[in-house]
Amino acid sequence: MSVTTPRGFRAAGVAAGLKASGGADVALVVNDGPDAGVAGVFTTNRVKAAPVLWSEQVVQGGVVRAVVLNSGGANACTGPAGFQDTHATAEHTAAALTSVSPRLILGAGEVAVCSTGLIGERLPMPKLLPGVRSAIRGLSRDGGQAAAEAIMTTDTRPKTTVARGSGWTVGGMAKGAGMLAPGMATMLCVLTTDAVAGPDVLDGALRAATRVTFDRVDSDGCMSTNDTVLLLSSGASGIEPTPAELAAAVTAACHDLAQQLIADAEGATKQVAIDVVGAADEDDAVEVGRSVARNNLVKTALFGNDPNWGRILAAVGTTAAAFEPDEVDVAVNGVWVCRGGAAAEDRSKVDLTGRDVTIRIDLHAGTSAATIWTNDLSHGYVHENSAYST
Repeated sequence: MSVTTPRGFRAAGVAAGLKASGGADVALVVNDGPDAGVAGVFTTNRVKAAPVLWSEQVVQGGVVRAVVLNSGGANACTGPAGFQDTHATAEHTAAALTSVSPRLILGAGEVAVCSTGLIGERLPMPKLLPGVRSAIRGLSRDGGQAAAEAIMTTDTRPKTTVARGSGWTVGGMAKGAGMLAPGMATMLCVLTTDAVAGPDVLDGALRAATRVTFDRVDSDGCMSTNDTVLLLSSGASGIEPTPAELAAAVTAACHDLAQQLIADAEGATKQVAIDVVGAADEDDAVEVGRSVARNNLVKTALFGNDPNWGRILAAVGTTAAAFEPDEVDVAVNGVWVCRGGAAAEDRSKVDLTGRDVTIRIDLHAGTSAATIWTNDLSHGYVHENSAYST
């Protein structure tokens, strides 16, 4: 259940001293080939971390043989010096890998870099670079779990997945528990496959998958500067699935990881699916779902086990979606508390004592639908984020 389940990949996770806790904080994923195709999606935040700017360029080349990731520092808003640190990390990784694996002769332009942690501070390179060398020494086919643990920040548990095709496999790992909001990607994620697939096919599969999974996770409405999702192909299975088959497997892997992200959202006591149906088009359905997911009054009501459907309807009304207010229906955990924009079944019938919550909104404006995943707003979330930098 990791990035090393597909053939052709090794990984490692080590402690380099970037985290005050002393925990693992540097991960490395290496593609031993024979292929080295790559696709990536990145944050749409205009404020992008140095590793995002670097990896965007690398992915355009269509070849990535290694991904080095660190927690304990985002390397965002660090200026030209921060970008040089990322470049130096890629150069160091490429040189060190080449020195121990002559068959892996690679340059810095084949190394993607990902960072996560506090924004605004440069990384301690005298710790990071030795950490990379340590990770190289620890590379193994069983190293996927250690790599997933090394990229955690406020996560309480590592997040890994596997989706199997016919003779080929997709594996993955992700981190993220806060700053989760739609923007093509919502965290750090590395996906691997031993299928034979070129960069264009990988790109199509990844974008199709993220559009309906990661891009519809909206934990707290806050978009990170470091969001990165990479898909690497080794071709080690020798099997070339159809683009549709590959997209289906990648989507399954992304969906599983997206649900793990919401389940581990900072301080959350509720895991909420907002199903919008009867929309004029998919964009309207997504807009309505996001509006409800980001509404603090809705989220605090859910934390208090209060099925306050009026707050949901008010959030729907802030959108530009096509609907008539007196035709909207709302159900909470299967109880239709609102019909035709007015009170319906007694809200006391709604059971919110469990962790899983489903809000269904029928706009009666068309046939399109979409689901947005979110969570409640709890004391724990406020506590986690009130003194993050101190």
